[in-house]
Amino acid sequence: MSTQASNRSYRHPDNAQLPYYSGNLMRAGHNGTYYMQENHDDVHYISSDDGSQTSNSRAQGFEAQYCTLDSSSGNCVYPAHSSTSSQTTSGSPLSQHENLSDQPHGSSPSVSCITQVPSWTLKDLENVMLGPDSDIGTPDSSLLPGTSLYENNWRELLGIKTGDLKQVLIACGKAVDENAFYMDALMSELRQMVSVSGEPMQRLGAYMLEGLIARLSFTGHALYKSLKCKEPVATSSELMSYMHLLYEICPFFKFGYMSANGAIADAVKGENFIHIIDFQIAQGSQWMTMIQALASRPGRRPYLRITGIDDSNSAHARGGGLDIVGQRLHSIAQKYGLPFEFNAVPAASHEVMFEHLCIRHGEAIVVNFAYQLHHTPDESVGIENHRDRILRMVKSLSPRVVTLVEQEANTNTAPFFLRYMETLDYYTAMFEAIDVACRRDDKKRISAEQHCVARDIVNLIACEGEERIERHEPFGKWRARLAMAGFRPYPLSPVVNSTIKTLLESYHSYYRLEERDGVLYLGWKNRKLVVSSAWGNDLVSVNAM
Repeated sequence: MSTQASNRSYRHPDNAQLPYYSGNLMRAGHNGTYYMQENHDDVHYISSDDGSQTSNSRAQGFEAQYCTLDSSSGNCVYPAHSSTSSQTTSGSPLSQHENLSDQPHGSSPSVSCITQVPSWTLKDLENVMLGPDSDIGTPDSSLLPGTSLYENNWRELLGIKTGDLKQVLIACGKAVDENAFYMDALMSELRQMVSVSGEPMQRLGAYMLEGLIARLSFTGHALYKSLKCKEPVATSSELMSYMHLLYEICPFFKFGYMSANGAIADAVKGENFIHIIDFQIAQGSQWMTMIQALASRPGRRPYLRITGIDDSNSAHARGGGLDIVGQRLHSIAQKYGLPFEFNAVPAASHEVMFEHLCIRHGEAIVVNFAYQLHHTPDESVGIENHRDRILRMVKSLSPRVVTLVEQEANTNTAPFFLRYMETLDYYTAMFEAIDVACRRDDKKRISAEQHCVARDIVNLIACEGEERIERHEPFGKWRARLAMAGFRPYPLSPVVNSTIKTLLESYHSYYRLEERDGVLYLGWKNRKLVVSSAWGNDLVSVNAM
């Protein structure tokens, strides 16, 4: 995409989805599951970022057979369960919130379909266990649907306790990673255990199962994009309300914005011309309080420029382009009498070049990376290492301070199963944190998880290569990248630490705040979830502060 800095600025002077594949479907098994007849010579491979490949001769049977995470998932084929558990019209567990008003608080309607899991034919099982050239006519009957091994004994063989959802989730991820013959049985089991209105592990399990099926059907990237911005998933006002709900019930965003703003305010004390470069400005909410703080300075008020960078995927959430952000921030600046200018850069972070930033002589430059840099591809994705290139470019600006807020997770270059386990551990804590703050049958909570959290889970599990956008790194790796680019730690002040502690007093006691070497970690119980740090241009600037 070709990008150019917007010529439009705002000044305030001192004075003034995929259709279901219509192939040959056969019904098999007592539970009404389906499979697609296919050519088994057509073997598909799922390549992980670590270079490994897993053969998957059943991939066609999964292709385009998922119920998307939007509420209009009417393109699926649904199983005809004999269970008496409740079932929605669409059959998708991720759209069951349409009928949740009739559910009592805490109830967990069973999942009738996330994505259809096909059953295997007798020949499939024989080929996997004995080889395609085997002359044995009839495999062990205990492996057939309806027999004791298929129904119960596989749990014992895999060491899974009946009803242990976490163990089934782990076993499903391992089975997909190894393309195990019992994968379908596990997924069918998991499908009956998860619910978007259940306990935290049930809700997370619903989205992780969706990710597994999207991985097998090679539809993860399309699903991620549809949840991110595609209409009619949600109107912009609806999506804004979901984001606002998460912002209010969980302190993660407030923690990141407040800690970053504290470092920036400290770094630009006494400066008359301030230029903030925000690499993912989104709604611009982070800068509303900053504008007020700068306007309240005694004496002459500084001139503030904000360069807002964001790609077109955020336009739907805003209800329009970056001009909306500029107008909103200009109105606030005008209200408080602060000279203000906004420079819009409609581009993805890896597309940003020096000329987009409109640097002026004499400005005190600060750069903000809030929950953004993990979206920028590095050397593991392609030949161009944009992640380090952007940091080197920022270093060339000689900024007063660079703020970095990131999720504390290790998913960038981890092979599939390790990444799957990290996703399970990280989002278990996040779903527990949401659970204590919002009712399980709250439709807005379900939609907020679906549009603002589930898409990231699906992308982490289903996608590889350039299609995997969510690529988190632990703080140790970020520290190494920043140091290699020439930055030095800029310890957050005790005032910032104290402010965050005061913020957390209004939230659940399971939230944990830890300060280590001037870096702040926010966690839930024993799991660190978010880390906030600041970086100076060199040792001299840090020691002088």
